[in-house]
Amino acid sequence: MPEPLRLGIAGLGTVGTGVVRIIQKHAALLEARCGRPILISAICARNRAKDRGVDLSSYVWEDSATALARRDDVDVLVELVGGDSGPAKAATETALASGKDVVTANKALLAHHGQALAEQAEAAGRVIRFEAAVAGGIPVIKALTEGLAGNQMHRVMGVMNGTCNYILTRMESAGLPYDEVFEEARKLGYLEADPNLDVGGIDAGHKLALLASIAFGTQVSFDAVELEGIGRIAIEDIRHAADMGYRIKLLGVAQMTGRGLEQRMSPCLVPADSPLGQLQGGTNMVVLEGDSVGQIVLRGPGAGEGPTASAVMSDVLDIARGTRISTFGLPAAQLAMPTPAKAAAPAPYYLRMTLLDKPGALAKVAAALGDAGISINRMRQYGHADTTAPVLVVTHKTTRDAIDHACRGFATTGVVIGEPVAIRIEAV
Repeated sequence: MPEPLRLGIAGLGTVGTGVVRIIQKHAALLEARCGRPILISAICARNRAKDRGVDLSSYVWEDSATALARRDDVDVLVELVGGDSGPAKAATETALASGKDVVTANKALLAHHGQALAEQAEAAGRVIRFEAAVAGGIPVIKALTEGLAGNQMHRVMGVMNGTCNYILTRMESAGLPYDEVFEEARKLGYLEADPNLDVGGIDAGHKLALLASIAFGTQVSFDAVELEGIGRIAIEDIRHAADMGYRIKLLGVAQMTGRGLEQRMSPCLVPADSPLGQLQGGTNMVVLEGDSVGQIVLRGPGAGEGPTASAVMSDVLDIARGTRISTFGLPAAQLAMPTPAKAAAPAPYYLRMTLLDKPGALAKVAAALGDAGISINRMRQYGHADTTAPVLVVTHKTTRDAIDHACRGFATTGVVIGEPVAIRIEAV
């Protein structure tokens, strides 16, 4: 009889419980698909007494993830603790040093320590698999490392944080302001304990950095990702975008250029009738563009017990089958240190600002744009208060540097109140 693959599961939250549930429900199917039994040897979690809705009585409990990683009856550590350091990092390093493979859903850990962990894994002849770390149930890591391995990748793009997509689409469908929908999302449990991980773009930025590493053969460089969250998006921006045939998405884009690797995670306007524009609720979408295949669009649930546990199990089965792939698609020693590059490809921009309602105000704004070399496509004023007037400007194609230059110019006009909102209009 084939030797079983023995798992140690660290972390029994939503995803860990989902993994246990799949193994218990589909034991025979899993064995048939990989040719050997998949067993759980031991588990650990902070609260042993919590009712998780699955039978855990047959498993050995360990007090810590690191102790679990040292066990002789564990072949694969399934790390679902989370966090970019602490117990998750210690347990992963211990597992690799103890001759075990690692399956993880921890994008923060890999975004910050991926290169060092990949080097450790490969030196020990072990693998780290992390399908569940990016876009939940969407098999995007497997698509890049296997299905599209014959392509030179041109661009990776997508909506990779379901909470932000929920907030933006809910604002549009219900006509509600950002603060109200944010609070709604918090009550529904959609937000991380630190909400800025979601709405600040950090969570999605981690995922983009991992995809960029695989797509372009570079070391993970999360610190070089240009991050801008959705906190400044107002219901007025949602409405104006809709009037022009666009929707606002927190969009990640990574591409290799002659200047270096561009990585940005920021709100963008996308055509409302495009696949990204039609994406609703907590769903994720990743767009992959290669020289041979053209464009591939992957859409699916980006979080939740079932989808994320499904991704974990895809990695477990690959290990059970004997599939061995370098962590980021190339041997760690071959991953190049990327040169960070700011996005320089011209694009139209949406600008919203509040002006003092007095003669010559619009002329001063137009002059500041002209000084920055920016041509105006359209300009609208949407009503006004007693002394102020909201103004919307859509530019012709320009660069972010030019937009920033114009915004500095606005500050000297004496007619622009506060900081303007500038959103790129992305061609997708």
